[in-house]
Amino acid sequence: MQTMQAVVFDGELRYVRDWPMPRISPGWALIRVQLAGICKTDLEIMKGYMGYKGVLGHEFLGVVEKCDDPAWVGKRVVGEINAACGKCDWCAQGLGRHCPRRTTLGIVNHDGCMAAYCVLPVENLFIVDPAISDEQAILTEPLAAACEILEQLSLTGKERVVVLGDGRLGILCAWALATVASEVALVGHHQDKLSIARWRGISTSLRGEGIAPGADLVVEATGSGKGISQAMELCRPRGIIVLKSTVALQGEINLAPLVINELTLVGSRCGRFSDALAMMRAFPDMPLARLITNRYPLQQATRAFTEAQSGQALKIVLEI
Repeated sequence: MQTMQAVVFDGELRYVRDWPMPRISPGWALIRVQLAGICKTDLEIMKGYMGYKGVLGHEFLGVVEKCDDPAWVGKRVVGEINAACGKCDWCAQGLGRHCPRRTTLGIVNHDGCMAAYCVLPVENLFIVDPAISDEQAILTEPLAAACEILEQLSLTGKERVVVLGDGRLGILCAWALATVASEVALVGHHQDKLSIARWRGISTSLRGEGIAPGADLVVEATGSGKGISQAMELCRPRGIIVLKSTVALQGEINLAPLVINELTLVGSRCGRFSDALAMMRAFPDMPLARLITNRYPLQQATRAFTEAQSGQALKIVLEI
C-alpha cells in the first residue's frame, strides 16, 4: 500500500508520513496538492464539528496527476468540495452541493487536501487561468462563498450594504459586493484587518461607529451567534439579511424584529467556483493576496494551526 504525508485529525491534530494514498474511481482525478488553506471549518472540526476524523482541509491548489481522461493530466486546478451522487433530484437541478448523499472534502466521509494527494470527481475541477496567481487561486473556495450572495440575490447596485465581520469571509463578502454595489461598509473589531479590507471605495467602521441603521442589505459574517441581533438592528424594514456564520446561537435571541420589520433572512453557504474564478479575471486588482497572513510547510502544521487559532490571522496556507 502506497502512503503519503498528511495532516490528520483523530481526536488530536497530527502530521503523519504514512497515511494511505487515496484511490481514484472512474470519473475521478488524483490531484497532487501544492497549497492548502486552513479554514475556520477546520478549526471547528477540531472542536467536534460533524464528528469528522481523517485528513483535514478543503481549500487547495494542485495539479492533476492521474485521471481516466488524459486531457486533465498536468492541469493546474482547484475543486469544489462537495462530491454529489449525480442521481438525485437536487443533482438534476444543478444543486449537487445540497445533495443528501454527498461527501465533502475534509468534512464529511472524504479525506481532505492537507496531504500530498487528494481525489475529487473531474466534474468538480476547474482549470486555473495562468494569469491567476497561486495566492489568488488558493482563495477560490472562500471567494466562491462570497459570490454565492450575488447568485442568491438580484441586486440593482443602488443598495446600501453593510457587512458585519472583519475576518476573511467578511472581507471577501465586502469585496464581492463592491463589484456590484457602490455603497459598501465593513464593520469589525480589528483596525489592522479593516485596513486590509479597503478596496473600491469600501468604508470601514470599528465596532459599528458611524454606521446608521436602515441598510438595504446586511451580511452577517461575524462568526458569532450574536451577530444576527446587530444585523436586525441595522437592516431597514423589508430589507434583507444574509446569514453567513455557521456558529450555533448561544442562549435565547429575540427574533421579533424579523416579523415586525418584515425582514428577509437568507442563509448562504458554498458558492460556484466558476463565479469566483470569473471574478478574479474580471477584477485582477482585487487584493486577495493581502489576506494571506503566513505560509508554513506541511510538516509544521501544528504551528500553522496554532497561529490560525489565535484569531489574529486572516488566512494561513500550508505548502506541500
